[in-house]
Amino acid sequence: MKWKGRRKSSNVDDRRSASSGRGFSGGSGLGKLLIPLLLKVITTKKGLIIVAVILGVMYFTGNNPLQLLTGGSSNQITNSSTYKGSAKENELAEFSSVILADTEDIWNKLLQGYKEPTLVLFKNSVSSACGSASAATGPFYCPGDQKLYIDLSFFQEMATRLNAPGDFAQAYVIAHEVGHHIQKLMGTTDKLNRLRGQVSKTEYNRYSVMLELQADFYAGVWAHHSQKMNQIMEKGDLQEALNAANAIGDDRLQKQSTGRVVPDSFTHGTSAQRMRWFKKGFETGDFNQGDTFNARSL
Repeated sequence: MKWKGRRKSSNVDDRRSASSGRGFSGGSGLGKLLIPLLLKVITTKKGLIIVAVILGVMYFTGNNPLQLLTGGSSNQITNSSTYKGSAKENELAEFSSVILADTEDIWNKLLQGYKEPTLVLFKNSVSSACGSASAATGPFYCPGDQKLYIDLSFFQEMATRLNAPGDFAQAYVIAHEVGHHIQKLMGTTDKLNRLRGQVSKTEYNRYSVMLELQADFYAGVWAHHSQKMNQIMEKGDLQEALNAANAIGDDRLQKQSTGRVVPDSFTHGTSAQRMRWFKKGFETGDFNQGDTFNARSL
């Protein structure tokens, strides 16, 4: 895939150096010494006033009062320039930024008034408007804050555990999550969420499959137009994406993990379905042909 030297997106929030506070579990450092003292002080009326003044001064001077208890910050994002990733990891971060920029170029041309999403790079764990997640969650899109979240170690996981290596396979993953962003902008995601609790779990899972397959289709549409405009693809790239779609099909993942397949529990689609809809988007490049919700067959 021809990606090096191309424009990088400015919509990247690199949180790989971020650290999450430990809450009120006893804290660390100075917090361990202050907590017993504070508890003793606030048992008196005078002590309460003193503590209130201290916390008030900290707040209005821009300091987080929780630092007293934790010895550090609470979900504070540190400067990404202090993070020293490996050469490979930093290359993946640059790659992800370039792919995001490419999706911006394509969807700004295809969709009038397109609102670009933010890509959050994290390591180990992250907090989003959709809650907290770990690297084990895999890449995800949060409709609540309209951001994509990726722990770059997932790409290594793709290559080793899922046997789906290649830069275009990685690009497919990013483009798929951008596809979910498009669904949010189009109102599709909100319509599906309103069905939660109103239909059976099996039926809701079926709609979830349609949503995921449409995101695969949108990823294919992006690849079609990116190739047409920028000639980014090289020999074997299409097969890399199809191989990745095949690797993360519900039927294949269930077979690998439990030895059996339960179609009623599918939420993302089978390997064949995921490959078919990505390929349809790639071959047609027609945004309007991706209505998986009214398709005669998936």
